[in-house]
Amino acid sequence: MKRLLLATAATALIAGAAGAEEVKLGLHLGFTGPLESMAPNIAAGAEAAAKEISESGKFLDGSTVVTPRSDTTCIDAAASVSAAERQVADGVRAMVGGQCSGETIATLEKVGIPNGVLMISPSATSPALSTIDDQNLFYRTSPSDARQGEVMAELAKAQGIESVAITYTNNDYGKGLADSFQAAFEKQGGTVTTSSAHDDGKADYSAEVAALASAGGDALAVVGYVDQGGSGVTRASLDTGAFDKFIFPDGMIGQELVDRFGSEIEGSIGINPAAEGDGRDRFEELAKEAGFDASGPYSAEAYDAAALILLAMQAAGSSDPAAAKEKIMEVANAPGEQILPGELAKGLELLAAGEDIDYVGASSVELVEPGESAGSYRETTIKDGKLEVVAYH
Repeated sequence: MKRLLLATAATALIAGAAGAEEVKLGLHLGFTGPLESMAPNIAAGAEAAAKEISESGKFLDGSTVVTPRSDTTCIDAAASVSAAERQVADGVRAMVGGQCSGETIATLEKVGIPNGVLMISPSATSPALSTIDDQNLFYRTSPSDARQGEVMAELAKAQGIESVAITYTNNDYGKGLADSFQAAFEKQGGTVTTSSAHDDGKADYSAEVAALASAGGDALAVVGYVDQGGSGVTRASLDTGAFDKFIFPDGMIGQELVDRFGSEIEGSIGINPAAEGDGRDRFEELAKEAGFDASGPYSAEAYDAAALILLAMQAAGSSDPAAAKEKIMEVANAPGEQILPGELAKGLELLAAGEDIDYVGASSVELVEPGESAGSYRETTIKDGKLEVVAYH
């Protein structure tokens, strides 16, 4: 299979060496699985950027962009790898994805690196992704959970929470963020009464909640998935009265959380990567016109991931990922003219003229080594049964 993928990629590169072409940008996301409620808006964000660039007529001598989809499932690494292999066999040379950390690691190591495929994830946040020898083929527009854990701890202490119990989904994302949060919270003088894993896909979480309740705490940090065990643990906690104050990180934040629990989780803390400013405002206008929810977690980061890949190809003068990967940090950061959502044609023109750009995008993009977002987070709470933005950090 690997020989087929390499041959296909080589053929595509030769075909793309001259004149306009159809560039295939794969959307490798969790369309099924524990975050399937988030995937449509994430995909829509990436598709909006690809459409904007494609319709400009200014991309690589009039080249166009198509965005075939593949399903990572978020939790089945083998399925994610197989789906990514099919994408590459069909001529995909770069991907927005994966969505969840474990399957992203597997796809990067087994498909991305061996086949020279450029990948930018909008939402895979495990600290483990920072240390992989990715040959400059992997970037992410979301920050590492090493930073998210620190922000969670700061917000908890600011609300007077002195002790917490932690439940986390039993995978790379869950364990990495739970460990980061615990270390930061204890460093600030807080007490973690227990930190234990839960498995997704169970019908009953009463045993897990009983153990958490026995340990106690002022609040329960639910490091899980809103479409899976995270909501199961939350429901069991509410039904038994074990906890009534929760800390919800990115895997739990979205309209689905409100739809499931509403005012039952009044006053709980929510946190997910997001930025404010002109870029965010422009993105919200663009999303409204395109008919998708700009407030959906990681939709802005997906717009930025797709935009960065395509702008890097323009800077390189080629859709060859071997050339484009060397331009990602250059187009993402200063110096250069700032580029916001809706201004991608302007960015293409400047790059074609040999000028520098500083892509700000929808999420205030600033990439730090080894190629990930420096990190900006949105604090939310549940008020009157609705998700309300409190501040940005």
